[in-house]
Amino acid sequence: EVHLVESGGPSVQPGGSLRLSCAVSGYTGSNYCMAWFRQVPGEEREGVAAIDSNGGAIYVDTVKGRSTISIDIAQNTLYLQMNSLKPEDTAMYYCAARDVYGITWNNIRSYNYWGQGTQVTVSS
Repeated sequence: EVHLVESGGPSVQPGGSLRLSCAVSGYTGSNYCMAWFRQVPGEEREGVAAIDSNGGAIYVDTVKGRSTISIDIAQNTLYLQMNSLKPEDTAMYYCAARDVYGITWNNIRSYNYWGQGTQVTVSS
């Protein structure tokens, strides 16, 4: 059974930084595909970043260059480092994992494991 638990979503001022963490359990094997999504109430959930066991990482254009997704395999933890935060980064952030491949990275329906979410608020 796979469990994903996010943490690290604080209230941050514009221009600040944070690192989100996702503790992973039950998601075993040498192959993986994991991602961070975010959602504002009333809006569609969007992919923020994804990483897989091939070593690739991909980001939505609005965070590219100021965000880094990474995995610490030994610690079973997925991270999202975000710098130069903007008010529009405010959202509920979710980590996700999937067992399928060959599907676009930000396809919500392709992810079968989800965390409970952690709130990120960027304001003055």
